Amino acid sequence: MSTRRITVIPGDGIGPSIIESAVAILDKAGCNFEYDYAQAGLCALEEEGNLLPERTLELIEQNGITLKGPLTTPVGTGFTSINVSLRKQFDLYGNVRPVRSFKGTKARYEDIDIITVRENTEGMYSGVGQKRSECGDSAEAMSVITREGATRIVKFAYELARREGRKKVTAVHKANIMKSTSGLFLEVAREVAKQYPDIESEEMIVDACCMNLVMYPERFDVIVTTNLFGDILSDLCAGLVGGLGMAPGANIGERAAIFEAVHGSAPDIAGKNIANPTSVILASIQMLEYLGMEDKAKAILDAVKDVIATGDRTTRDLGGSAGTDEFTQAILERL
Repeated sequence: MSTRRITVIPGDGIGPSIIESAVAILDKAGCNFEYDYAQAGLCALEEEGNLLPERTLELIEQNGITLKGPLTTPVGTGFTSINVSLRKQFDLYGNVRPVRSFKGTKARYEDIDIITVRENTEGMYSGVGQKRSECGDSAEAMSVITREGATRIVKFAYELARREGRKKVTAVHKANIMKSTSGLFLEVAREVAKQYPDIESEEMIVDACCMNLVMYPERFDVIVTTNLFGDILSDLCAGLVGGLGMAPGANIGERAAIFEAVHGSAPDIAGKNIANPTSVILASIQMLEYLGMEDKAKAILDAVKDVIATGDRTTRDLGGSAGTDEFTQAILERL
């Protein structure tokens, strides 16, 4: 098997330790990757004086595939999200966040299997036009939705559904109130749905979607929505299966793809060997599937499922008492 080079960004806080787990598992599974390590976030700022060094951008572009740990983003003040910057820089317009139930977790539901497809570059979340008045008494931001952006993300969702044998796509919006931006998104979603008669299509207002996800999660299959709604709904979905520690994410564009843990950097537990690496391990499984390495992806997924189901050396958030290293070792032994 030929060697594939991928870029690895360990990230901040617990990032380096959980990325180390994922890389060890990829190697044990015989994926035959070569890794180019790159810095981003606070660690890059401390070491290189830049949150997003040029070399990191070059490696992402050069290799096309990146596995990334969590990066710190300040709340309310400070620098712009590096994740948002990366999505814009490489036009990573498709954010794919799958959640599925694992036996052995503390989740309140069983048999959850939902994919949220989130537009990743437009809308309110993109940070366009953010400013505060000089007196500090008012603030504003701009939300821009384009027909092109809406069309490609909705088509992306339907193509994903068709490829994976999914039965339904739910377009989530707030067109009853946000008639311009959400209205355009919904209009496009209806147009695209007609091109996929083999897949059931439904539309749902975002607040009703939140309620229904909690009450009847089994009714959902693939959700497609705009940037801010997708961020919120995908975290809600993660809560259905045990939390963000069980939720991976992929950022897909035409010339690059970044696979990541979607939770924060958790600096309060960094270096304590207690973090759950499952999110980034599942992100690496997404990466393998994207690369057409389904056999390796299945082998790792089966190992993760077995460790969690049996409770063999699981981390505290999964009901066990093991550390990151012990949990990783349990997976390696099964591989």
